[in-house]
Amino acid sequence: MKRILSMALAFVLLAGVLAGCGNGGNEDVTYLKFPTASTTGAIYPIGAAISNLWNENIEGLNVSVEASNGGVQNLGLVAQGEAQIGVAVTNIMTEQKNGTGVFEGKQYDGIRVLTALYSNYNQVVVGGDSGIESLSDIRGKVFAPGAPGSTPEVETNIHLTAAGLNYPDDFSPQFVGFTESIDLIRNKQLDGAWLQAGIPTSAVSEILSTANGRLVSIDEDVITQLTEEYPWYNRAVIPAGTYENQDYDVVTTSIVITIFVDESLPEETAYQMTKVFWENVESLATTHNAIKGLELEQAVQNLAGLPLHEGSERYYREMGIMD
Repeated sequence: MKRILSMALAFVLLAGVLAGCGNGGNEDVTYLKFPTASTTGAIYPIGAAISNLWNENIEGLNVSVEASNGGVQNLGLVAQGEAQIGVAVTNIMTEQKNGTGVFEGKQYDGIRVLTALYSNYNQVVVGGDSGIESLSDIRGKVFAPGAPGSTPEVETNIHLTAAGLNYPDDFSPQFVGFTESIDLIRNKQLDGAWLQAGIPTSAVSEILSTANGRLVSIDEDVITQLTEEYPWYNRAVIPAGTYENQDYDVVTTSIVITIFVDESLPEETAYQMTKVFWENVESLATTHNAIKGLELEQAVQNLAGLPLHEGSERYYREMGIMD
């Protein structure tokens, strides 16, 4: 009898545990994947900090940040349902929406903006003895436009084409990312590389401080051509002193980088994510200088006509920054 009673009690306890798991366990948690960029860029640590913020302040939400090759890959992962959040600049988001450029034949119109984040600067970094003083000087050089299909590669193509180069036939391309570029420039196996990130970014800092590197300005006529042709480009300046050994202003182009989600994300979830982000944005400023001085009004500016998620839009209307 005691054995029967013990077995019965064990069964009741096990049933209670299983019921608890069904009612309050994993079924009540929303898991979201958040690909960002290379770990040596600005956005990866920012993405990690934002994920932690959401996880700590939104009940039932579990966001996992992941490294990636950047915006092009992030957009593809979300379109394929392999991720739900990402970061990307507005130009390649527009290409995906229209099925053009790197997204020709891969059109997807389900991406929605959560918030504009900050400006991403195109940064042309070269070795000190490379002889590269302008974009046209890249002709005939060994140059890294970025990892295949990455945002920097897209930017290199657009800018060098505008500068009159045949991309990539007019130089010797090395399709590698930030980390590989640092070592190759340091070992004088690479004349320069294209990076796109918030300022300052660690990869540029390392090249300038350890490889006698320099930042090269983009030609004014190229900037004028691109800002007139594309709504997402802005003329920008990387001020002197942004990096060690940089005692000169660098003229370049910048594009707004956004946090985006898929349209299938529930309205209330997107609303809470947007609300928590902006109510804690000052704490994020300690993560990277690119976040410092970020104002709520910037959340909906310079988005190149891309749509907001309905949950984010609800928050911005409540805050009075949208009609």
